[in-house]
Amino acid sequence: MNEIALMPKPNPSRREFLKSSLVGGSLIGSGLAGGGRSFPRAGAQDKPRAKVERLGVGSIGLRYQGSVVAHKAQMYGDIVAVCDVDKNVRDTAKAAFGSTPRDFEDYRALLQRNDVDIVTIGTPDHWHTKMVIDACRAGKDVYCEKPLTLTIDEGKQLTRAVKESGRVVQVGSWQRSDSRFRLAVEMVRQGRIGKLERVDVVLGKNKTGGPFTPRPAPSNFNWDLWQGQTPDVPYLEERAHYTFRWWYEDSGGQMTDWGAHHLDIAQWAINSLPVEIDGQAKYPHIKNGFNVAVDFGVTYRYANGVTMTVSDTGRNGIMFTGDAGRIFVNRGTLEGKPVEALAGNPLQRDMFNVYDYDNVYRPERAGKLDAIINHMGNFFDCVAARRTPISDVESQHRSVSTCHLGNISMRVGRKLTWDPVAEEFTNDAEANQHLRRDQRAGYEIG
Repeated sequence: MNEIALMPKPNPSRREFLKSSLVGGSLIGSGLAGGGRSFPRAGAQDKPRAKVERLGVGSIGLRYQGSVVAHKAQMYGDIVAVCDVDKNVRDTAKAAFGSTPRDFEDYRALLQRNDVDIVTIGTPDHWHTKMVIDACRAGKDVYCEKPLTLTIDEGKQLTRAVKESGRVVQVGSWQRSDSRFRLAVEMVRQGRIGKLERVDVVLGKNKTGGPFTPRPAPSNFNWDLWQGQTPDVPYLEERAHYTFRWWYEDSGGQMTDWGAHHLDIAQWAINSLPVEIDGQAKYPHIKNGFNVAVDFGVTYRYANGVTMTVSDTGRNGIMFTGDAGRIFVNRGTLEGKPVEALAGNPLQRDMFNVYDYDNVYRPERAGKLDAIINHMGNFFDCVAARRTPISDVESQHRSVSTCHLGNISMRVGRKLTWDPVAEEFTNDAEANQHLRRDQRAGYEIG
């Protein structure tokens, strides 16, 4: 593996991160630090590695997205173990990877293997925090899908555990490694739209449906283990696999699904943290039906004065508005007069606000499947160098916390004031109760 010939920068303390980010300083922990540093180009970095350099990968949760990240990890390591609570998914995954990896129903058995150096996690949201913490404590480096947490308190636990373990953790917020989103952030941060004033984000509608019919769980599916920390309820086909995200017990709807992508990019550009949240929503009241918010919207005020709105209606993407122009970005486009002006006044990649082991030296990639190549490559670079990856735990805890804050404001039905240093609501005991959730015995995070 080629290494970048630069002196490593020390990782910032959490206090330094907060101190700088609140009023618009550099979000060092999130992979935008320094300024205008030149990197050698190393386009060969994302080519498959030779056997002697390859690490053992254990992949947990292997339905669609879990299998995607496992296949991308296979460019850099060997899949030696797979794990899923659904035997059909597990068998399909096992057949998809060469050299016949060992397979497990319970991830804890996978973590005990000495040939597993790296763990990829593609499970439902309510399992992410516990699995990352357990993997770190087992001495594994981790690539975990977004959203990173189910609650804000989980994020506090997770950031402490990762720091204590010294492991490298990359969160699958791959839009940070997509050239369009990255250029949008750089343009905002480097003043190409003047002073940032407002950000408008559109996520899309939550699904509605139900009532659904309880039935016995299929014999190939360990429903008890799938539920994990969440309340034990009768099996519904519509609770499992992809549709888990429309149940508040397991996820947070579009606010934590698309929000973990778009709000992360927005906050990366805003370069501050929210202090006021005002959410509105309606909720369905259907027994055995999807229960996340419908017709929702949130307005955030940031410590540096920027306003951000989040809506479920409109063109999916992010609009950045400054006092000298505006730009729009989503997974298909980057547009606006400041973007057109790049033709005569380009923003060179080697002038990006980069840090050690960033993606700037990789080929530009856009779109989910291609961008994940760079995102996974960045992770393996940082594993080798023991450095902080581009979607590090601190920044991703803060991004998904912003998503959770919106959901909490919607649930209590009023504007809330947030202290981002103490990570609690100001003088609001009811809202603070939503920072955590009860965890089922035997599946507690600790």
